[in-house]
Amino acid sequence: MATQPSYFRSFLKAGHAPTLGAAFFYFAFSCAIWVLNGTMAPFITEAYKLSPAEKGVMLSIPIFAGALMRFPLGILAQYIGRKNATLVEMGGIAIAMLFGYFYVQSFNELLAMGVLLGIAGASFGVALSLGSGSFPPRYKGLAMGIVGAGNVGTAVSALLAPPLAQAFGWQTVYGFAAIGILLPMAVMVLFAKEPPDLDKHASFKEHIACLFEKDGWAFSLIYAVTFGGFIGLTTFLPSYFYDQFGVSKVQAGQLTMLAAFMGAALRVFGGWISDHWGGVNTLTGVLLVVSATLVLCGLAENSLPITVLLFLVCFAALGAGNGALFQLVPLRWPLSTAVAGSMIGEIGALGGGLIPNAMGLSKQHAGSYIWGFVGFAACAAAMLVLLRVMQIRWTRTWAEKGGRARSA
Repeated sequence: MATQPSYFRSFLKAGHAPTLGAAFFYFAFSCAIWVLNGTMAPFITEAYKLSPAEKGVMLSIPIFAGALMRFPLGILAQYIGRKNATLVEMGGIAIAMLFGYFYVQSFNELLAMGVLLGIAGASFGVALSLGSGSFPPRYKGLAMGIVGAGNVGTAVSALLAPPLAQAFGWQTVYGFAAIGILLPMAVMVLFAKEPPDLDKHASFKEHIACLFEKDGWAFSLIYAVTFGGFIGLTTFLPSYFYDQFGVSKVQAGQLTMLAAFMGAALRVFGGWISDHWGGVNTLTGVLLVVSATLVLCGLAENSLPITVLLFLVCFAALGAGNGALFQLVPLRWPLSTAVAGSMIGEIGALGGGLIPNAMGLSKQHAGSYIWGFVGFAACAAAMLVLLRVMQIRWTRTWAEKGGRARSA
């Protein structure tokens, strides 16, 4: 087996590295904007005196909107190219941020802003397809893992948005974001090129084909736990740390940054280890860890150090799970990886919007967040059972034992 440095050099030579880097940067910046309301939630809650349930709704809307907008952006990319689609989307993000800076003055307008933040959340499918499009199948797991590590943008948002909001006011952060989006736009224009792997337009039927298969729904539901859990918890944690443990708004963002960074970094590892060990094996370990740590998080709600440690482990597993699942997608749908991945990403991301709502309702009606954590842990355990049942057929038809790629 090749050493890791030589493997990575071979990987970079196998595709177009500048496009991969531009796709990563675009996705990272989009993720940072997507979770802005979550990272500034303690400031927004204080401004509008939100109840736990109202806060849950406010945090969920950008996640739901981003998931629903992925499909239209994927269709657009089929007709104007993935690179051009990213530029159109980033232009839309800039307009949305200007709306937030100039017009958000009430809770209803804040909810409308949440819908506009969904424009940034739509970036996932196009970013992964653009970044991995020029790489051969044996390297797509790593390529998708690298682009997917753009989730680190959520950590950057959690680190920078609270101190900016404290210094200049939280609406002004939208203005900073409107200016900042110009940088990834410039990188995309200068360094990215359209990959050669799409030579025809996919029809609407082809886009939704995976949803008429059991495997498509299995992948989507598992992704609802891994990526949905990552984005939902990242959005929720600033409020949780601030409300539950009484830390400052800036400290709540810093603690969230640690967890989000862990999840983003481990996505690359998840893609890499799945190329070697198998996506099914990786996801099995991921779902076990997620189930256990979520229950323990609920039980440790009076200890900040233990809670932070548990979230770090949980986010590491979620990040690895995201990379592992998208190592399996091109194996199952080798001729329609982009459209299948886009639809799975859309359905899966919807799961993240349920988490802030569940946590808010648990707090408002039970006086504790524990039932929100237990409910999410139960979902992870159910997906583990689903995975172990489905993998029996997977490893007989399109994957080697453990979920590795079949030899040519």
